[in-house]
Order: sequence, then structure tokens, then C-alpha cells
Amino acid sequence: MDGGGRNLGPLSPAGYSGGEGPLAGLLARLPRLLRRGGPRRFRPALPLAERLPAHVGILGVSTSFAALALAGFVASGRYDAFVAEQGRPLDILARVAGFGVERVTISGISRMYEREVLAAAGIDWRSSVPFLDVNEVRERLIKVPLIASASVRKLYPNEIAISQVEREPAALWQKNGEISVIAADGTVIDTMRDDRYASLPLVVGDEANARLGEYLGLIAAAGTLGERIRAGTYVSGRRWTLKLDGVDIRLPETNPAEALARLVRIERESRVLEKDIIAVDLRMPDRVVVRLTEEAAAARAEAQKKTKKGTAT
Repeated sequence: MDGGGRNLGPLSPAGYSGGEGPLAGLLARLPRLLRRGGPRRFRPALPLAERLPAHVGILGVSTSFAALALAGFVASGRYDAFVAEQGRPLDILARVAGFGVERVTISGISRMYEREVLAAAGIDWRSSVPFLDVNEVRERLIKVPLIASASVRKLYPNEIAISQVEREPAALWQKNGEISVIAADGTVIDTMRDDRYASLPLVVGDEANARLGEYLGLIAAAGTLGERIRAGTYVSGRRWTLKLDGVDIRLPETNPAEALARLVRIERESRVLEKDIIAVDLRMPDRVVVRLTEEAAAARAEAQKKTKKGTAT
């Protein structure tokens, strides 16, 4: 009896008559449940070779040999030679598909030749439109000193368009026997490779490129003589000597334009530059000193001797 007067019945299965009741049913199913939840038996695993699809092993071995062959091909340098001769594999595939570069249009070209632009851009018959890196081509172009800016576009299926702006050559600069092309600010923008720049003014010597503005100003101050000036040498970082039809014009450090104006006046009056002279020295403000050629100097010396003999007799 519990405290409430209710009979809870026995706690063992014997308390149930005829085997009925929830507990009896649970006990009857217990062996089956134990068999179901007991340890399971697994079939032994098949070998890996039997589980893989057929021919996978042959394919793997073939791939390994192909990878080794490709590595050897690259390491031997033959791949680089192949690319240099035929182009990159992707470019070859693109060309076969009809996307090879067949035309390149270049705008803004002035001083350069088309072949120079193409060489700088790295574009030739081996290139293809899909796999051309326009940013890389642009970077290659603007590394050329003569090119100030450039843009590159793809025009499918077979064309590349290049637009460039060239720096304007202003003069030639000779230093240590080498001649460079310079812009108006003295920046070197090219080398003298042929006669396309032959008509440009020529300056010679250290720092002469940085003094280009002064030299061009002297040519302007020379008036009609300016057309006869062939070159200007910057001497010792202080003054100019102008080369004029084989005659050296030595200018002073200060007021060289004024000295040139004086020479223009003398030439107009006495045609001094038409005589047998090799130099005119204008460095002294109160006089002009000329240097004769060897033949003229010898003739002048001989004439002076004759004059002295005639005076003595």
C-alpha cells in the first residue's frame, strides 16, 4: 500500500497474469531488439585495384610519363626555342582558330618607323588577338624614350590598333663622340642611328643639352648668319663657341648675343667671314681678333717680309 491507499503491484514480471501488460510485451521483444542493435558484420573491403574503373591505371602511368617528358622538354631549352620559332601554344591555337594578328594600325607615328613600333610592342606573326596583353604592350611602348604615351586596342578577329604620342625632337647632342636626340628641355629621347635627324641643331660638350635654350637663342640673335651656324660647343661649362661654315666664333661668357650682333655688323661692313680665316674671337668687348688659315698666315708673313725689304732699300 502507498501512502494514498493504492496498490502499486509487484515490480517483477511474475506480477502479471497470463504474460499480458506493457512490460511483458517489452520483455518478449527484447531478444529481437538485442539482435538488431548488436554488433554488425561487415563484408571485407575490395582491393583498390578492383574498385577503380578499368584503364585508370594505364591512364595514370601515361599521364606521369607525359608530365616527365614535358618537364624534360622545358628543362632542355627546346621549349623556349619552339616558342621563339612558332609562338606560345595558346597563340598557336588561336591562330589556327582564325584569331591571329593580321593587321596592326598605328596612329600618331612621326619620327619612328612602323617596324620600330612593332618591335617595341613585341607584336609579330606569332601573336594572336585573344591572348595579347594590351597593358603589357602599352608598358613596352612607353619605355621607348621617343614615345610619351600610348594606347592599345584589340579589334576582333584579326586587328590591333596602336595610338601613340611622340616626344618632339629639338636638337642633337654630342658627348664623348656619341650623338643623342634631345627634346627641348634637354632630355635624351633617342640615339642618332640614321640621317632622319640630320637637320636638327647640334650642341656639343658636357651640359650642352641643358643649355639648349641658350644656344637656340644665339641662333636667333645671329640674324642672317643663323642659317650658317652648324653647331655650338659649350666650353668648360661657361661659354659657347659656334661653328659657322668652318669658322669658329668664340663668344664671351656674358652678353654673347650682344657680341653676335657686333659680328653681324662687322660682316655686313667688311665681309670678314669671307676671308681666309678659321676663327673669330669676340671675347674682348673692345676688339675683334681673327685667326688666319695656315696658307693665309704664310702668305701674310711673306708679304710682310717683302714689305720690310722694300722699306730697307
